[in-house]
Amino acid sequence: MNESKRVRWGVIGLGWFGEVHADNLAEMPDIELTALCTRRPNRLGEVADRLGIERRYTDYHELLADPDVDVVSITTHVYDHREIAIEALRSGKHVLLEKPMAPSAADCDQIIHAAAEASGLFMVGHICRFDPRVALAKEAIEQGRIGKIISMHARRNLSKAIGRLVLDDISALMGDGIHDADLMLWFSQAKVSSVYAQEIHPGQNKYPDAGWSIARLDDGAVAVVESVWHLPESTPYAIDARLEVIGTEGALYINCGEAGLAIHDAAGVKMPDTMYWPRPFGRYAGVLQEELRYFANCVRAGQTPQRITPEESRAAVAWMAAATESAQSGAVITF
Repeated sequence: MNESKRVRWGVIGLGWFGEVHADNLAEMPDIELTALCTRRPNRLGEVADRLGIERRYTDYHELLADPDVDVVSITTHVYDHREIAIEALRSGKHVLLEKPMAPSAADCDQIIHAAAEASGLFMVGHICRFDPRVALAKEAIEQGRIGKIISMHARRNLSKAIGRLVLDDISALMGDGIHDADLMLWFSQAKVSSVYAQEIHPGQNKYPDAGWSIARLDDGAVAVVESVWHLPESTPYAIDARLEVIGTEGALYINCGEAGLAIHDAAGVKMPDTMYWPRPFGRYAGVLQEELRYFANCVRAGQTPQRITPEESRAAVAWMAAATESAQSGAVITF
């Protein structure tokens, strides 16, 4: 593809985050939001009318057959990822698949096999790798500034109001813990040796509201992932996300919860998102656009994405799937 050509993009799945993808793509120069797809006709009309999109599909097979779409974002339920991603890759589209790649490592393997045989490029959307705070931490680790990593702990906690909306689709550990599992494996360049986990289910949704997972890595480090979607609705945090990495020669701390702005008004105190997809003065900015731009540039240049590989994404899924198994059985899962 000519590097100056506008990348024509379709979005499959118009839940909350699918709409965020569509809204950001619609505002990005050198990208043309071309088509939208969801099984719900009313929802399709609502989003497509607002964004002025003419190509509208309730069957993703029809979108994949559209020759005027170069790239697709797949932002559907995780249990639909394997089937849609494989068909999208076989159709010749470039595919940006939202995390988690799939609910199991076995499903990931099938997607990876399809990606290896496909003509289009493939990337899983691990947005945290595009956060400049995270990228600077990775750089410091690679420079040897904290020595050999021996301990990591992350928390990524949300209001129970969000939990009620999401926990019928995915657990807190698989839904959000996977971010930190991926970052810890990226930082350490190690593999998981064993996993023990516990989940807590105080709410009424299908999946547990909270979970803790402790992993022993094959380099000897210990890594702890905490994901609790049960903060009070009055919490000021859009998300309370923090990551501590301790090495033999130093430590680093990433704080993505306190994003630099606290608004105090009659309703209380809120700390809105200022990094991932904020919309100052009516236009989106932030880390999601960096991720989308990165993949678009890979497509233009015909270069395989290097920021995250499918195998790395699979490793995070395998850890969180093992954590779920451990929480249900009470056993330590050995890899």
